[in-house]
Order: sequence, then C-alpha cells, then structure tokens
Amino acid sequence: MAHQFTLGVEEEFQMVDKHTGQLASHIHAIMDKSAPSLSEHIKAEMLQSAVELITNVCSDITTLRLDLQNLRAQLINLVEAEGLALISSGTHPTAHWKDQERTHNPRYEELEEEYQDVGRSILIFGLHAHVGVESQEIAISLLNQLRTWIPHLLAISSNSPFWAGRHTGLKSYRSIVWKRFPRSGVPMLFNSYRDFDGYVQGLINTGCIDNGKRIWWDVRPHPFFNTVEFRIADMPATLEDTLAMTAFVQALVAKLSWMHKRNLTTYALPAHFIEENKWKASRYGLDAEYVDFVQQRRMTMRESIGETLDFVDDVLDDLGSRREINYLRTLLEDPRGTGADRQLAVYKETGSLYAVTHYLMRQVHESSSLNNHRSW
Repeated sequence: MAHQFTLGVEEEFQMVDKHTGQLASHIHAIMDKSAPSLSEHIKAEMLQSAVELITNVCSDITTLRLDLQNLRAQLINLVEAEGLALISSGTHPTAHWKDQERTHNPRYEELEEEYQDVGRSILIFGLHAHVGVESQEIAISLLNQLRTWIPHLLAISSNSPFWAGRHTGLKSYRSIVWKRFPRSGVPMLFNSYRDFDGYVQGLINTGCIDNGKRIWWDVRPHPFFNTVEFRIADMPATLEDTLAMTAFVQALVAKLSWMHKRNLTTYALPAHFIEENKWKASRYGLDAEYVDFVQQRRMTMRESIGETLDFVDDVLDDLGSRREINYLRTLLEDPRGTGADRQLAVYKETGSLYAVTHYLMRQVHESSSLNNHRSW
C-alpha cells in the first residue's frame, strides 16, 4: 500500500546568524555555493532569509526519513560554512518583516507588485507535504473530506507563538499572517474534478491567476501532479514532528482512498464549521477545544486527534508508519506539548526571546541526528 501513496516534503527553514540568531538575507549566496547534489533540492522563497528544502519523491515514510536526514545534514553544513544556522519554526521570535530583503526573482517582483504589504510581510515558514493519489478525480473526492482535519493538523504543528518581538497569545500566529492572502484558507467543496478544473480555468482565462499554483488553500490537489498537497502546517519543531505529520496525512489519504473504492465516504463539512475549529487550533494548539459538528458534541483537540488516529490505525502496518504514528500518540500525552508550547516554556523560564531563538537553533541540530552538536 505504501508505494501507492508516495510522499514528498517541502520544508521552509529560517537562516540566521549563528552568533546573534538574527535572520540573514543570504539565499543567493547559498544557492550559488550549493553542491550539485543539493542544488536541485533547495530553492528560494520570497524573502532572502528563507530556504526551502525539497525531498525526492519517496516510496514510504522510512525512505522519506533517510532522505530528510541526508538533505538536512547537507544544508546545515552549507549554511554553517557561511556563518549561519537554521531555525525550524513558523515565525522568528523577534524579526520584523520590514527589515527583510526580497529575493531577486521576476515572479517575486510580480507578487510584491500585486500584493504590496501583504506580500512583503510574509515572514512565515511552513511545511508542505504531498501524498500521491491515483488520479485528480479521486483527489477531489478526498479533498472534500480531508478538509475536516485541517484544524487537527494545525494544532499538531503549531509552532509560531511570537511575532515581531511580541508574545502574540496564539500558538500559531503564522496561520493568521497567511490568512491575508487571497485564495488561501479552507477550500470550498467541489462536485467533481471537472467542477474544480472549471474553477481554476475560469481564474486563468480571466487573468486572475497565471496557473493553478496561485491557489494557496490549506490543502489542495496539486495542479500539475497526482498528489494532494497539505499546506496548513507551521514549520514543525523537530524532524520527528515533520515525519509524524507526514505519516498522519498519508494515513488519512490511504484510509479515505480505501473507503472510496468501496463507495464509502466521511461527511464533508461546510467551510464555516471547519473555520471555527481552525481558529481554536490557531489560538490554543493542542489545548484547543474541538467542536464535532457532525455528532453535535464538544471534546478536547487531543481526544479528537486520538479518535482520528484510531480511524486510520488499520492502514498503518501496510504503510509502514506505525513508528511515526506512535510518536504522535506520545505527543498527545507529552506535557511539553507542541513546538509552540516548548518555545513558550523557554520564554517563561528565561523571559528572553534571545534564549528562545538560540533554543530553536540548537533544536534543528539535535533533531536532525547530527553528531556535531555545538553550544550556541
């Protein structure tokens, strides 16, 4: 089964000065100096302090784990040679978007011209996980159902409590910043792939967008590949968090595909109900209350995620992802919580955003299984 649901991940890292922890606009030098084995796996984002790491298409979660470890190690060595370090978080604790430099690229110039400060302020970092599906037609049926778990995925990945030097009071402030963009958020329901394609072509034919990649929903059918792409997550705190998130979405796609072949579906919620729970996940992370609008009940987010893990349990052994899902079950019981909770714990203990920043720098090294653990 695992080979039916191939995996690919895009991780958006922050590049910072290894001594000060401040963001470094260094992407052009990094791209110029990367070895051929890495250059096809990294790309620039709109702001020069970001670097995106792109995996190969992987047959299963074990292959993805090895690919991520290898690529992360290469990237860390590359940025270290430039006096930099990486941070894995949805936002930087202290940096302000007004101080950032835009990447030199015609497409990003176009985006800045169209979106102005909405585009310039996109100092946020996320995880995109792709899961292969048989066809785009099936992708639409799955999309309608997968929308239900957008709040759960945001709660698990919540890792951006600080913005521009402020404790925002939210566990995922990144999701609030991203909400300003058009064609973002929870996707609408579609009756078929033809219905979805008509929507996309209507936007293209009228000049609203130039291609389907300008539709930035929290989860979307990829416009060029037979994958479902999950875009809701903050950049997770650790490598294990990333793998657990990816295993979770793969299991959801696999279980719903199994049901699809048997003419079974789950209930497709209207977007406004999903948005209610998404807000709670942004605000409280795993500590959120979850409203089950289908069965008209209230429960904790942890309970709802636990029920979902039970729902996908029968596909895990075929996928080879029980290790990663067990990690996720442990995370639900871990008093340290998500990445946001861990950042807030450091801040509560030290009162210092500088300490939070250096904690994040250490965390990338430790979670990427490097032997070279330095003291920052």
